[in-house]
Amino acid sequence: MIPYSSFLFFIILGILLLPTMILGIMGKRLRYYNVFVTIVVLAIIFSGGDEGFFSLVVFTILQVVLVKGYISYRQAKNSSLVFYIISFLSILPLILSKLLPILAVDNWASFLGISYLTFRAVQIIIETRDGLIKEQLSVFQLVNFMLFYPTISSGPIDRFRRFQKDEEKRWTPEEYKELLYKGINKIFLGFLYKFIIGYSINTYFIMNLDSIATSQFTNHLLYMYSYSLYLFFDFAGYTAFAVGVSYIMGIRSPENFNMPFISRNIKDFWNRWHMSLSFWFRDYVFMRFVLLMRKKKWIQNKMLVSNLGYVLLFLLMGVWHGLAIQYIMYGAYHALMMAGFNFFESWNKKHKRWPTGRAMTVVSIIITFHVVCFGFYLFSGRPFQ
Repeated sequence: MIPYSSFLFFIILGILLLPTMILGIMGKRLRYYNVFVTIVVLAIIFSGGDEGFFSLVVFTILQVVLVKGYISYRQAKNSSLVFYIISFLSILPLILSKLLPILAVDNWASFLGISYLTFRAVQIIIETRDGLIKEQLSVFQLVNFMLFYPTISSGPIDRFRRFQKDEEKRWTPEEYKELLYKGINKIFLGFLYKFIIGYSINTYFIMNLDSIATSQFTNHLLYMYSYSLYLFFDFAGYTAFAVGVSYIMGIRSPENFNMPFISRNIKDFWNRWHMSLSFWFRDYVFMRFVLLMRKKKWIQNKMLVSNLGYVLLFLLMGVWHGLAIQYIMYGAYHALMMAGFNFFESWNKKHKRWPTGRAMTVVSIIITFHVVCFGFYLFSGRPFQ
């Protein structure tokens, strides 16, 4: 059963979370009952009888062994080679899940949520390398963080130290009531976004474009805008569900969207769209690449280093979605847009040719909206059909 895809899932979830709400309102610890709920929900999600559950178990054991082994190693030594090997082994199942379909091999490595579980495990390894995580973590802590079910399939991507702080907290009745109120509001918002607005756009507009559009060009143009809006409402609705359920469980999972369609430029857009993913790639790919280039002094030009970082970042983000041409082109397109804006921003700081003020802010938002929509048009694969 796919999370948040049917009303049956919400009915089951409501029944399972009722004791959580009662415990929270009473000021009791939520940890142990939440573990029980997680086990039950994961059993429901992976009840299809395929290899997904077995792959999840093997993957989780592998990540726990790698993380615990590296934390033990890092307490005594700090070899870059060992760090890269452990990181590669942690990412390897995700790489295989992307490559096996291309090689026409049975995709035994893939299961629901493999990407987001990988991000969680690799983040712990990187933060251990950086000295932010020093103490040995228990198997319970690792598994509880990695398999936190509300966000398992499509995020948001939480950070271990932030998650652990909430997970260990004993919420007062007043604090939990506020969390519960916010969580329920987010769930209702998710229903509005995903099952009303998103569903309506897809069912009553996108699926009827052939009868609405008067030409092939108009068809593609209307599809570009409607698909962009559908993608936002569908994904933002899912995120609202995930965050809302997390709140009910006493975990303040991060937000994923902050009104992305009012972004003033492409950089601002990536600070508002799928924020947990873009911030993950920014912190653990882009920034590490830039710092490595500066430390090794392989490239002296700061602009070039920054733009190469954007190319690496967005090509990886595109390939992460899949190895199909539309995802690679989507990544390359955003790399080009970010590099172009990087040049423009630097040039404008010197020459100050781009006017400021409310009118120009509106113009900037309109331009950015169209740039973003064309990117989603590429992402949809429609131009390559």
